[in-house]
Amino acid sequence: MRLLGSSRLLPLCIAVLWLAPSADAWGCKGHEVVALVAEQHLDPHAKAVAFGILGDWPANGNLPRYCHATGDPLADASTWADDERQVRPETAAWHYIDLPRGAPEADLAKYCPPPEGCILSALTEQLRILRDASTAPAARADALRFVIHFVGDIHQPLHTITNNDLGGNCVPVTFFGQRPEESAIRRGSFHPNLHSIWDTDILERMSPGQSPSDVAKDLETKFRSRISRWQAQPAAFAAWAWESHELAERVAYGQLPHPIPIERPRRVTTCAEVAGPMLRLDENLAEPYQNAAAPVVDEQLAKGGARLAALLNSLWP
Repeated sequence: MRLLGSSRLLPLCIAVLWLAPSADAWGCKGHEVVALVAEQHLDPHAKAVAFGILGDWPANGNLPRYCHATGDPLADASTWADDERQVRPETAAWHYIDLPRGAPEADLAKYCPPPEGCILSALTEQLRILRDASTAPAARADALRFVIHFVGDIHQPLHTITNNDLGGNCVPVTFFGQRPEESAIRRGSFHPNLHSIWDTDILERMSPGQSPSDVAKDLETKFRSRISRWQAQPAAFAAWAWESHELAERVAYGQLPHPIPIERPRRVTTCAEVAGPMLRLDENLAEPYQNAAAPVVDEQLAKGGARLAALLNSLWP
């Protein structure tokens, strides 16, 4: 199993990483839901091409997978990038963009510096690989798996914001009575934390006992009238990131019972640097917070699926 928190929390060693609890963007269910919503809106040709690429060039069978196989090619591909980054740590920064709270929209490029890059540059590069017919087939298959995953990531609000807290990973919270416990000694990591509940807990509480397929069907029904509109919009990765950033500001942080001031941006490498003061805030989240967050999670999952389908349809018309 993997290290608690987002992809920005790198392991001390790979062995430790696979033994620790996981909380990656959207978790298994969320990423699979995005893929399954997308699948319902793929044109027949695009679906055949995508399934063909994934089937002809499967992921490395020796790579330990955290999420259980679903049997659906797109759903299984959607969680691969979180496992792959454990053996390719240089891909960790591709999963998010650290837009500070209070930063103006015009500054997005400033927070995606080379060579590390961010989710914006990663999506652009992986799409370039997919479009290049001369690229080795295995590399194109990996690029498709990255794109499926990153479109999900960019719609998770806590993957587009930071307040010197690693995207909310350093904000311990009590969630429906579950108090935060230290999960990584000397790193100051606690679970639950603000990031982890947006990855998994809010969605699980919204859909107890439901499979990803069940959730995808419910979202299909709920957002049927809006999905076609989302698909018609251009693939504007910076706009998607900013949209998620504003949701994080307004809801993920804005609905906390104890408001957290906007910090002046500085480099933070581990939660040990900031978790103490955050813990003392005693953020106790229950029904009011869940009620504010659940509609955002619903819409972002549906929107991510619709936009992923449009993106793949445009690749293989």
